[in-house]
Amino acid sequence: MPIAPHNTINISDIPCECRRVVAFLGGVISLFTRLESDGAVNRPSRDLHLPFAFMIITAKWLNEYLDRPLSIDEVVDALAGAGFGCEQRDDLPGGDARLDIEITSNRGDCVSVVGLAREAAAVTGRQLVVPTSQGKVSHDSQSPVVGVENLEFELCPYYSARVIRGVKVGPSPDWLVKRIESIDQRSVNNVVDITNFILFELGQPLHAFDMATLRGGTIIIRRGRKGEVMTAIDGSKLTLDESMLAIADAERPVALAGVMGGLDTEVSGKTSDIVLEAASFNGASVRTTSRRLKLMSPSSYRFERGVHPATVAAAADRAAEMMVEICGGEWDGTAAVAAAPIVDQPVVTMRCDRCRKVAGIEIGNDEMVGILQRLGMEPTLSSDGSRIECTVAPHRLDLTREIDLIEEVVRIHGLDRITPRARIEIDVVGLQESVNRRRTVEQALTACGFFEVVTFSFLPMDDAQAFLHAGHELMTLQDDRRKAEPALQASVLPGLLRCRKRNQDVGHKEMRLFEKAACFAMVNGEKAEQVMLGLCLDAPDRQQGLRAMRAAIESAATALLGKSAEVHIAAEANNWFEAGGSAVVYINGARVGVMGVLAGKMQARFDLETPVVVAEVNFDALLALEPVETTLDTLSTYPSIQRDLSLVVEEGVPWRDIESGIADLNLANLESIRFIGAYRGKPIEKGSKSVTVRLTFRDPSRTLRHEEVDPQIAAVVETMADRVGAVLRE
Repeated sequence: MPIAPHNTINISDIPCECRRVVAFLGGVISLFTRLESDGAVNRPSRDLHLPFAFMIITAKWLNEYLDRPLSIDEVVDALAGAGFGCEQRDDLPGGDARLDIEITSNRGDCVSVVGLAREAAAVTGRQLVVPTSQGKVSHDSQSPVVGVENLEFELCPYYSARVIRGVKVGPSPDWLVKRIESIDQRSVNNVVDITNFILFELGQPLHAFDMATLRGGTIIIRRGRKGEVMTAIDGSKLTLDESMLAIADAERPVALAGVMGGLDTEVSGKTSDIVLEAASFNGASVRTTSRRLKLMSPSSYRFERGVHPATVAAAADRAAEMMVEICGGEWDGTAAVAAAPIVDQPVVTMRCDRCRKVAGIEIGNDEMVGILQRLGMEPTLSSDGSRIECTVAPHRLDLTREIDLIEEVVRIHGLDRITPRARIEIDVVGLQESVNRRRTVEQALTACGFFEVVTFSFLPMDDAQAFLHAGHELMTLQDDRRKAEPALQASVLPGLLRCRKRNQDVGHKEMRLFEKAACFAMVNGEKAEQVMLGLCLDAPDRQQGLRAMRAAIESAATALLGKSAEVHIAAEANNWFEAGGSAVVYINGARVGVMGVLAGKMQARFDLETPVVVAEVNFDALLALEPVETTLDTLSTYPSIQRDLSLVVEEGVPWRDIESGIADLNLANLESIRFIGAYRGKPIEKGSKSVTVRLTFRDPSRTLRHEEVDPQIAAVVETMADRVGAVLRE
């Protein structure tokens, strides 16, 4: 009975004493799978979905790549010391042993015999002897007999095709048969055995096409087309879609990239000319296709863990030369290559003292350099001996940071050589400044009565589309499990409003909510991600709600930036909000967000009973604003004089014009300008409003007299009349 995908187990979750039973059962299933196949090795049933937890090697095969051989026990100990435990050992005739080596998911370079030999050499001080070929294929060469067109460089950064003519497909020589069977594989024919030999030797998946069956003399790397059908080599019918990468000829798909070849172009006993495919495919794409079609193979297993474009050509050259030697074919040394430029290998710097501090032991600089060299890196010790600049080898896709190099040094130096300590010294380090600033904003909003919520990042298409900024396009997930909510949020507001609806349904009223979350969109064809801050509060009285929202934003800005924070709200139409009830938020002159009364259609979409005011602020832009140092003055012991002025102005005059007009007068002893309120209605004419402003005057050294303030009030009234047409309300 086939094992369903949801019953897939992780071998690491099984107690050690049970793993041999699981390995045995896996071997039985693998045996039946191979017996069902009709001519190609490694054809798992499409219903089979077991995890590959081990790399099977033999001690003799590994020793072929070392300058001095290791005994079986030494091989086991060396690999264990490097972090690769032997889960099972089966002794073979002739003093050999088959070893099941457990490989961690980040070490795609070690799902090959050469990769494990490199680790054993690094631990034992042996020299690695890497197999070489005579081929010299450049990345821009073209074969005269087959063309390659790559339409998906992101999913296939490197693709090459070599044509070997006049091969004789038949049984493999005894040494190759023994090598393949020693790792529990079945010999099929010389062509298939060579591709499998390279797969296990170098970790490079290959595929051989019968050239006579390729239509149009060309290979096209493209996405599958919806409803397109391909017959796989196991006879199953596979339905493709746009998310899958296909290898096609001029008329049809002939292989699923990195997963499985097609039956129509399979190598058979009648094959005379072969097109040998060697490529590097995007691991995520291969994994998606493999899981969606319930197909797993040794090739997909390796591509999922990463095959660097720079390592492909050497493996393909070696395979082509073996076919010439074993199958009697001819190869002109050329290849049709369609590849993106291969980027330079990254250079990672490691501080020597930092390595010693993390390890807790003394490791010499020369030893660090030697370890990294034995692992295939190119380390260079600085002149002052303080750091090592290391060019990472292409087979090590997992090394990107300083701590990665430290781990490599400590691992090969020997974890068993680190003496445990009874006490651990810890340096207490304060929170990062970015964390402090984020918490400052959160605390300010909490003080204003807001509750923080966390919502899901996926939304229904309609909700996500309703809150899409101009020039942005939605990013969606092509996954059957997310049919109802396939869109990644481009705004934090839909999730916030859905949360408000859930609280409304359980009877919570007068809610104030905020959320900060990553939002995603396509902008000018590029993926964009930014953290946004969303705020939502109930507003039965819309004016009061807008004032409360502005106050919350000002509180957060003041807490973050100090008293120098200037929040400016400028009216601007936005179809998210009611007409006349939307604005843009500026802080210290930088546009950071929008706010307003939620439009009726939006309120109805989320079935909200009470009007709400919402705001969305670019949280990254807010945190990027530089705080201004604030100084504190001694509190004055003298009383202030306050004067309230009600100025009648036209409806379109904003508060900022009134405030700036008064501030520009530079009135003596003016301490503050505050907005008190706005009134509309009788006896104020329609189209006008009465704005009440409170002016506070104070002299820090004496008591002010009212007759000193009166002339300044008169100046304010006169200036406001000239600047904004204000009339003092009686």
